Amino acid sequence: EVTKMQEAGRLTAKVLETVGAIIKPGITTMDIDTFCEDYIVNILKAIPGSKGQYGYPYSVNTSVNHVVCHGMPSAKEILKNGDIVNVDITVIWEGYYGDSSKMFSVGSLATHAQRLVDVTQQCLYQGIRAVKPDATLGDIGHAIQSYAKKYGYSVVREYCGHGIGQAMHEEPQVTHFGKAGTGVKLIEGMTFTIEPMINQGKPEIKHIVKDGWDIAVTKDRRLSAQWEHTLLVTRDGVEILTLRDEEKELLNKKEP
Repeated sequence: EVTKMQEAGRLTAKVLETVGAIIKPGITTMDIDTFCEDYIVNILKAIPGSKGQYGYPYSVNTSVNHVVCHGMPSAKEILKNGDIVNVDITVIWEGYYGDSSKMFSVGSLATHAQRLVDVTQQCLYQGIRAVKPDATLGDIGHAIQSYAKKYGYSVVREYCGHGIGQAMHEEPQVTHFGKAGTGVKLIEGMTFTIEPMINQGKPEIKHIVKDGWDIAVTKDRRLSAQWEHTLLVTRDGVEILTLRDEEKELLNKKEP
């Protein structure tokens, strides 16, 4: 099972490494979905995990600027210089899921937008560093919440990470806030995602309905960012199953 999870994670990372080449001003979010689905099916010979999940019609979620999560691709949504977009992708390999998301910069970003993107990525890494046997889910949430607060940002509380394996969403729920030393204790062999959603302004969100689907946006319409990885608790720590080559140096960086 672990071997299949490792391969599902590797393939998921590969999609996010590759799609960046097309993300630039003038493309649509539907272009991103089309690229990812083609790459997963025809190049990786795998299955897009999100397509058909709960009846969802696309292979990725594309959340732009103030969209917190669950943004839907659209041929009418054209990316422009200065936008930030989260691409959330799942890949199924031999019945097991990999799940990861990455923030992409469209053209040149304003300093405040780049800062949010960078701090949110470090929030994810702070959470990952807390993962080891006998640690708790509260340790993860506390690490993320503390880091976001240090930079004046807020943590979205309505959404969380989740267990993952033969289903995309399994127990436990992995919140991105919490008290150290509380909650479920981590043991070797557990697999779950950490996926903090960090807001530039207040933590409150609201939902808008598009084609029958709920899309979460910031209530104050300020920017939101998210990064996600699928993780395996190992005997002496953690393995990032969806790690991209570009990140290996960043993992050792403590400040944005």
